[in-house]
Amino acid sequence: MKYLFLALAIIFEVIGSSFVKLSEGFTKLIPTSITIVAYVISFYFFSQTLKSLPLGVAYAIWGGLGIVLTAVISVVFFKQSIDFPAILGILLIVSGVIIMNVFSKTMS
Repeated sequence: MKYLFLALAIIFEVIGSSFVKLSEGFTKLIPTSITIVAYVISFYFFSQTLKSLPLGVAYAIWGGLGIVLTAVISVVFFKQSIDFPAILGILLIVSGVIIMNVFSKTMS
């Protein structure tokens, strides 16, 4: 259940981040409202995750995967470009999350 809550927290955080862009500096009501609701839902599920995962580990996964998914959204939906150093950085983030999940005793 902890990973389901973490996945939902990440998904809603990415939705919130995407709608920040669409809100145009919080000048558009609907995207701004979606941003706020998505972040509230994200923090709720993240708080549920913290009942069973250590804060540092949960936050690293939440932040890392949120960064990766937000970068993908920016390329696919907002047609923003991403260069090699950014791709390399994203791969390092993913590698770090995998290493934590596979090798860390903190994950238990």
